[in-house]
Amino acid sequence: MTAPASSARPVRILVTGGAGFIGSHYVRTLLGPEGPGDVEVTVLDKLTYAGNPANLDEVRGHPGFAFVRGDICDPELVGGLMAEHDQVVHFAAESHVDRSIDGGAEFVRTNVVGTHTLVDAAHRAGVSTFVHISTDEVYGSIDEGSWPETHPLEPNSPYSSAKASSDLIALSYHRTHGLDVRVTRCSNNYGHHHFPEKVIPLFVTQLLDGRKVPLYGDGGNVRDWLHIDDHVQGIELVRTKGRAGEIYNIGGGTELSNKELTGLLLEACGADWDTSVEYVEDRKGHDRRYSVDCTKIREELGYEPRKSFERGLAETVQWYRDNRDWWEPLKQRAALG
Repeated sequence: MTAPASSARPVRILVTGGAGFIGSHYVRTLLGPEGPGDVEVTVLDKLTYAGNPANLDEVRGHPGFAFVRGDICDPELVGGLMAEHDQVVHFAAESHVDRSIDGGAEFVRTNVVGTHTLVDAAHRAGVSTFVHISTDEVYGSIDEGSWPETHPLEPNSPYSSAKASSDLIALSYHRTHGLDVRVTRCSNNYGHHHFPEKVIPLFVTQLLDGRKVPLYGDGGNVRDWLHIDDHVQGIELVRTKGRAGEIYNIGGGTELSNKELTGLLLEACGADWDTSVEYVEDRKGHDRRYSVDCTKIREELGYEPRKSFERGLAETVQWYRDNRDWWEPLKQRAALG
């Protein structure tokens, strides 16, 4: 990812949702020693429950970093920021499926209305590139094989439906107005700084506290796991080398059932299955299996996952062991146990 420094003006990138799990890692990577070296980054984040300013402490003193607290649904704010930036990488979203099942209105507002506000402002300001970060969940569920980018969208939850809608809105601005929109659809992410409502950080923090973990249904739901280092690598390839109007799947290449994943987490945390796992009623409309075909991004852009799941999971568990001061207050505020 390292590139020679340029004497030209740095590329000004607006990163929405840059205080969240994946967005903050993207920002830290761009402005870190392995970053491209020719960018300035402004983070726009509302700082909802999952946005954590501490995620950006590492880069807060960087001369190319700026932070704006605000809502992507605010046309005046967004319009002003677009006029000052060359490119957009759009992470900001409501993303927790369980929360969307309990109430989908905020998911529609943020994911659909917010995305429209952004792409419309980007078009009007003449932004050169708009990278829209989406999810494999827009495809629905697949029993065997893997989805190519051309597969029809069949989302099953309010969250994935809102994300599918945002994909279509973003792409419509390419087809209608010629805005350079590039969409990425990733598989399940994991790694450090992950808000502890998602399965891996929730299970790890519960197990480190000697508590039980809730396993949905029969534990047979299958997901492909993607480390945030590899996801960020894929996003940066799409930003710098991708084609306008195209969609790129980004996967990790490690498919595990939730039961298999739970077993690995128990082992990593030194916990026992019989005393640490509680089977709970399955999630409504729980998709059985996700699997993305990454042929396109591999052949076009040279993407390959670099971090093995074994190494990535060990590093993730150790990070949560070493950073209780980061996750304990979050769990207490969110009443996650």
